[in-house]
Amino acid sequence: MNSAKILVVEDEVKLAQFIELELKYEGYEVTVANDGLSGLSAARESHPDLIILDWMLPGLSGLELCRRLRQTGDRVPVVLLTAKDEIGDRVAGLDAGADDYVVKPFSVEELLARVRAHLRRTQEEDPDIFVFSDLSLNRRTREVFRGERAIELTAKEYDLLEYLIANPRQVLTRDRILEHVWGYDFMGDSNIIEVYVRYLRLKLEANNEKRLIQTVRSVGYVLRE
Repeated sequence: MNSAKILVVEDEVKLAQFIELELKYEGYEVTVANDGLSGLSAARESHPDLIILDWMLPGLSGLELCRRLRQTGDRVPVVLLTAKDEIGDRVAGLDAGADDYVVKPFSVEELLARVRAHLRRTQEEDPDIFVFSDLSLNRRTREVFRGERAIELTAKEYDLLEYLIANPRQVLTRDRILEHVWGYDFMGDSNIIEVYVRYLRLKLEANNEKRLIQTVRSVGYVLRE
């Protein structure tokens, strides 16, 4: 079960109750506030792991609430709920410090997916969790995700990906990769790297996601967008 604490700040009582029930069903610990000022107090007192925040709130707008949190150095992930779908409005929300936004009406599955993604990203500081773009790898559990999609890897595919994601944006030569992933005493064909990179790309890009493992011709490979 999830143990993360989520604060929902939403003045539409029925919608707030609906979101609360769905989050609790997923195992989250939920606090609800129905206006901006009580939301700000709850954010400062309960130290949630994530805030779901309505844009239009009585007393203090969601935008202003977010801005105040950021001004005090609070980096809690904030997902804005908004009926505003104009680009300028979205930019204003992100400029105020929100991490993401969901436009009303929304599907609860989409909201839950955003919540999971942002909670995973906050684990970046965990030395056993690597995140690059929408790719995440957990060394303790050996789990790999591309967005919300779990990716099953063989032991050697996992080792190669772990080496790449632990050294993002660095061009890694074939020799370094062979040495680190296959070991000093590997006597096989050095084309083994190409083979495993191809396997990884097939799995990481199975849903037409953008390529993250790039080939540097005549040198090696690099993890970059």
